[in-house]
Amino acid sequence: MGCCTGRCTLIFLCSLQLLAALERQIFDFLGFQWAPILGNFLQIIVVILGLFGTIQFRPRYIVVYTVWTALWVTWNVFIICFYLEVGGLSKETDLMTFNISMHRSWWREHGPGCIRRVVRPSAPGVLEDYSYVSVTGCIIDFQYLEVIHSAIQILLSLIGFVYACYVISIFMEEEDSFDFIGGLDTYSYRQPPQEHVELKPVKPIGRSK
Repeated sequence: MGCCTGRCTLIFLCSLQLLAALERQIFDFLGFQWAPILGNFLQIIVVILGLFGTIQFRPRYIVVYTVWTALWVTWNVFIICFYLEVGGLSKETDLMTFNISMHRSWWREHGPGCIRRVVRPSAPGVLEDYSYVSVTGCIIDFQYLEVIHSAIQILLSLIGFVYACYVISIFMEEEDSFDFIGGLDTYSYRQPPQEHVELKPVKPIGRSK
């Protein structure tokens, strides 16, 4: 296959998905977002599997990648609905941290243009180590940054799904044309039939008188 085929395109798409998943995993770790961390980890594993299957001509691995891609798109649609508070969801809940911590998205306090200030209360009776964070001046709110990340994941996944189906079909056609007993198709290596020699009756030579 040439470098401009669907196989090479799928390799390129898997590489982009791997980089995007690693970038997202880093920021989800910084925000202690345990649910996205788990999802990103599975995404990285399956994308590597799909990349290996594409390079090594293993259609079964690409099938696994294709099935997971559909699930990954569904998960990212849920994240978009979560941060946009669609269907009764609230971005202020601890759903993304499995309700085991109070952490939120890392972009909430570190987005573009955000100014983060730690304010200590001056009220009497409040613990000295208690403080709250004030964030101002953000160019774009954190929920929209999360939505953009999920939208990029969905776009790459949909394109990867299409090319994965195309590559699987190509691999299957190549397997069907392979003769497991004699190698490649016998007709491709079959020797051309020899030309038949037309036999003519030979007249007996009469005895000389």
